Amino acid sequence: MKNLIFVVTLAISLGLIIFLYLRLSDTEAKLKEAQQHFADCQQVTFQLQNQLSADEKNAAAQGRTAPSITR
Repeated sequence: MKNLIFVVTLAISLGLIIFLYLRLSDTEAKLKEAQQHFADCQQVTFQLQNQLSADEKNAAAQGRTAPSITR
């Protein structure tokens, strides 16, 4: 009986360890995906800022108001 309780406790512990490992692996994968999305958003923001800056410079060179300023 004593050995049976030990084996059941060991099996429950092993199951919990496997469950937590799988949850951690899934969380790490989701974190990596979120970091990639964040990096992509930063890149797009940088590109849009460069485009806006270029539009404003072109508008100033042509003596007109940039579209971003008229909004």
